[in-house]
Amino acid sequence: MTRADVFEFMRSHRYAVVSSVTPGGAPESAVVGVAVTRELEIVFDTVKTSRKYANLLANPLTAVTFWTGEITVQYQGAAGEATGEFLGRVREIYFKTWPDGRDRLSWPGITHFLIRPSWIRYSDFESNPPVIEEFTF
Repeated sequence: MTRADVFEFMRSHRYAVVSSVTPGGAPESAVVGVAVTRELEIVFDTVKTSRKYANLLANPLTAVTFWTGEITVQYQGAAGEATGEFLGRVREIYFKTWPDGRDRLSWPGITHFLIRPSWIRYSDFESNPPVIEEFTF
């Protein structure tokens, strides 16, 4: 199992669960549409009125989960709102997976986040023996 294999698994998914923590310390999760870079960064859009937006501004540490059957990727990283010149790069990554994301640019408060990984665990419990690989960044 290589990072390239993990990329292919993550890229094959259009949705993932993104988890964040409220300023009061409560966990929250949301299913979001995602795009993935070869560097295993995750891009998603959201609106500024969402709970995850406020949570990630207050505490950028996040966990993300991808899965198919008994194959999973558990992902930890730090999220940042894309702004300035960086925003164009992040949007183009997202639009390659979600062309209709351009239509959402007219939504009030739409914004994009990029998550950079700090730790990833790939687990395949469908294999015998199971395949489990961890990556740190």
